[in-house]
This record gives sequence, C-alpha cells and structure tokens, in this order.
Amino acid sequence: MHAAAVSDGATIAACATAAGRGGIGIIRLSGTQAVAVAMTLCQRKESFTPRYAHLCRWFDHDTCLDEGLVLYFPAPASYTGEDVVELQGHGSPVLLQAILHHCYALGCRPAQAGEFTRRAVANGRMDLSQAEGVIACIDAATERAARQAQRHLAGEFGHMIQQRMHELLGITAHAEACLDFPEEEIPPLFLDQLRDQITQPLLQPIAAMLRQADFGERLFNGATAVIVGTPNVGKSSLLNALSGRDRAIVSATAGTTRDVLEVDFDIHGIPVRLLDTAGLRHSNDAIEQEGVYRARSQAEMADVTVLVADATRPETWIVPEGISPHVYVMNKVDAVADDVTWDAHYLPLSVHQGQGLSDVIDAMAACLGDEPAGDETPLITRSRHRDAVQRASQALQTACHLLGDEATLDLATLELRRAHSALAEIVGMGDIEDILDRVFSEFCIGK
Repeated sequence: MHAAAVSDGATIAACATAAGRGGIGIIRLSGTQAVAVAMTLCQRKESFTPRYAHLCRWFDHDTCLDEGLVLYFPAPASYTGEDVVELQGHGSPVLLQAILHHCYALGCRPAQAGEFTRRAVANGRMDLSQAEGVIACIDAATERAARQAQRHLAGEFGHMIQQRMHELLGITAHAEACLDFPEEEIPPLFLDQLRDQITQPLLQPIAAMLRQADFGERLFNGATAVIVGTPNVGKSSLLNALSGRDRAIVSATAGTTRDVLEVDFDIHGIPVRLLDTAGLRHSNDAIEQEGVYRARSQAEMADVTVLVADATRPETWIVPEGISPHVYVMNKVDAVADDVTWDAHYLPLSVHQGQGLSDVIDAMAACLGDEPAGDETPLITRSRHRDAVQRASQALQTACHLLGDEATLDLATLELRRAHSALAEIVGMGDIEDILDRVFSEFCIGK
C-alpha cells in the first residue's frame, strides 16, 4: 500500500468481518465524512450519540437494504484516531456488498489492506509493534500464542524497545558531548563507564531477547517434529499418543508405515506438525526404500527429531547412521525387567500404559526453545523484529570496541545512532515507509 493511500484524506469503508455467511456482518467507515455517509444511509437528519447503539434501517434511495445497529466513535478516541462508524447488520454477503457499494456511491473509498490499522499508527493510536500485534491476535493458533499477541497489542513489547532506546539516547548524548570539546582530553575511565552502560542495561537484555526469539517466532510460525527409528519400535503408537487420536495404523507387521504421515497438534502452546516416518532399515522393496529416503530427508529438515527405540530389542538402541536425534525415547519399558539398563539419554516410555509421555513432551518443548515462565515477558515473535534487534546488537558491540580508543569516539557515536535507528524501526519511528508498506500488506482489508 502506498503512503498516499493513508494521507489522501479520504473516508474509507470495508467489511470488518470475515468473508462468507454469518449471524452478524460489520462494515466499518473511517474519515471525516464517515458520519455524513452514515446519516445519508440511514436517512437521518440528526447525528449519532457517541458510543451508543442506534437501531437503524439503511437505504439506497427508497429501497431498504438492511436493518441493524450503528455505532459512532468520534475522533480522536477511536480505533483509527479519526471519526469511525460501524454498521452492524445481518451477515449476508449479498446485503453487505449492497450496503458497501452504496457507501462508495456516497463518497467513501474502498479501504486497502491494513489501512484502518495503518491510520491508527499514523494518528498515534498505537505504535507499529502494536499494529503487528493486531494481526498476531488474528493469526494465533494456540492460547499461548494469543497471550503473547495480546502483550504486543497492549504495547508491552513496544514499551520494552522504547526503554532500550531511551537508555541508548542517554549514552549517545554523553559520547557526543565529548566530541563537542575536542581540545579536552577524555579520561579513559569515562570511556570505560560508557562501555559498562552499553553492556549492562543494553547488550545483556538484548541478548536475552534474541535467545528466546526462536521460541517466540515458533509460537506463530509453528515447528516440525519427526519421529524416526527402526521398524516396530512404536513410532506410530507414539504419534497417536502425542496427537491424542488414532491417526496412524499400528501393526506388528514390519514396514506398515511406508510414507510420511503428518498430524498437527501443539506442544506447550507451540503449533507442531508431527511426522511419522518409515522404519529405518535396508530393504529390497522399492516403495519401502523410498519411504526410508523420505524419513531421512525429513529428519534433516526437522526442528526436532525424536528417535524411538524398543527396550526389548537391544539392536534398536543404536542410533541409525546419518540421524542426529534431539530427543531419545526408549519405548516398551513395561515389557522388560527392572535391571535392564540403557544409555541415560534415553527417556523411558510405555505408550501402551501411558507412562513417560509427559517427559517426552517436555523434552520436545525444551528443544523448541521453551523456557520456564517463558511468556512472562513479551517475546520477539516476528523475523522483522529479530533482524532489527540483531542489527542493534551488532552496532552496540562495535561501539563498545571503538570506545576503547579516544581517536575512534566519533565512529562509536555513529554506531550508537545506528543501534537506535534499528530499534526505532520496530516501533515505527523515523523514515520507514517501505517497512510500513511491507507490514500492512499482510493485513486483511477490514483491519
């Protein structure tokens, strides 16, 4: 979306509810003419009481299009910061389109993708990270992802970034003050203090943010887990147990699973695509050979590879060549004597008796970056945020190095400003039209 679409002063209109039939359909208007268009639509002479639900009929000349509620939110205390009117009627696509086209005829312009939220950013109703929290709330596939999205929408993540920016401005001001007095010798202790101020309040919390970035992004992008092992160790049984449904055929016949079987579920709030694969063994059967090849390929690409062995068959305890497991599982422990031992990195499991499954789940979650109390603070959840924070971290590390020599103080201040600019991109400060276009292109029309 071009910047002109936000600054053209037009009143925009769009459906704010999803496409298709529903009990209720909402049309949203935003702009200086929103109230006038709604009054004409309702054939009403007096304006609407703010934040009061008015029951009205909507007309195209003498034809009644529908009947529903009209809500008026005056500027600046509205979603977009402009006058906003919502028409809440019946969720018939035909009726909604008829009303929407009449709004266009009365002077509205069709809203572009994300334009309502972009106007909210432009009018100071939210920062850019909060705007991304809007689409995160829509896209969240688990409760944990939804809670993290709410933290962003509430401004917690943006506040954390702006706090780092405020601290950085103070350090930059001290460094640049020294440049204003080049004839004065700068004490080495002062430069050491500046480096300490960068390390303690900035680099350390930024490093913590980056450490949890993989987990934060996986909450929304999901992850892939692959179960591998030799035939008849219980791979398909484990998939069924983890997913909570009989998705895979379980049989004592070796080679039952020949292709990759997929099932979606979540682990500690992380959306996971779990793959059951063919048993890893040498075979002259062309179909089974292809299944083994696909199993190895999936294991190479997976975020988590779970190796399953059979406690009753020691030959299955050996890690297959070319496989690098993240989680080791020893299945069928209920079928062996207590004095049978195996390598300590194997987690004991009895799918048949339902024992040890929670330990396997916890181990998989840990491999995906989950940490205790991991969602008590807002996390990096988007690659755009990670890239900006990484650039800020690199600039700060370079600044620390340059502050070791008075002769490179000017270069150090330049790196400090680069770090500040990188963080400012996250919350939408500065000249970032290209970034705005990229962010709001992901939105639906009615947001």
